[in-house]
Amino acid sequence: MRASKALLILLSISLLITISTCIALPSEYFNKRDNEIYDSWGLCRTRAYGKDGFFQITEEGFRPAIVFESLSENRDLAWKLGKELAKRYRDRHELAEAIFYFVRDRVRYMPDIEQFGVREFAQNADEVARTIVNEEVAYGDCEDYAVILAVMYKAAGFRSAIVLAPGHAAVLVYLPNYDRANVKWTLEGERGWIWAEATGRNNRFGYTPSRYIGETLLAYEIKEEPLEVGKPPKEVKEISVERGGFTYFSYSPFFSIIFFMWLIRMIGAMFRRR
Repeated sequence: MRASKALLILLSISLLITISTCIALPSEYFNKRDNEIYDSWGLCRTRAYGKDGFFQITEEGFRPAIVFESLSENRDLAWKLGKELAKRYRDRHELAEAIFYFVRDRVRYMPDIEQFGVREFAQNADEVARTIVNEEVAYGDCEDYAVILAVMYKAAGFRSAIVLAPGHAAVLVYLPNYDRANVKWTLEGERGWIWAEATGRNNRFGYTPSRYIGETLLAYEIKEEPLEVGKPPKEVKEISVERGGFTYFSYSPFFSIIFFMWLIRMIGAMFRRR
């Protein structure tokens, strides 16, 4: 749990940003407060950390709140796209691959500073889906890919989870009998979660980059939850990976732990001053 809290602090530090003075988005959907951009749900789109951040990262855990802007009573275009693909494929493995390649081939990676004029800006699943439908191609960075994939997988009847690593986000899909992945992940004791990271034009469904195997990664399974801005995050869950009969658990090297402890003290002092 200490490693988990340390990673959450590191994630918060890596996402501390300076917001630009303008953003190329319709003013009727967004408003600016304290030099940050908020949507009509009151969720901060330019900050991942904090209880009103789009991923609600705190020392206690994280909750990808922005995903719930496209689930439950907020179901819209991204959900519809997932349901439509589910009608075309009866084979579950083919369907999981089809959803992945649909997003990979229709979203181009672009840093937020180039697209929106700010260092960080998260799009919800329906915003990305709407651009795909209207313009055939959308643009986004890792959290935008992860959010639309998580929603489309849920719509198609899969279990999905958002995964966080320092400076990065991806998706896990529960597909225990899928045999084309290089590794399978275990989340809350369930082995069979498959990595889905569509940020590269040549990325393959089920391929976990070697740099993440053995690292501290945190995951949140997506379920039908209300959005609830300001809701305390649930307890964070670490994931492990099994390969070749051995289980590789997440770890933090000694010197990294010392550095993380220093970061925790610094963040704590900052919040106390506020």
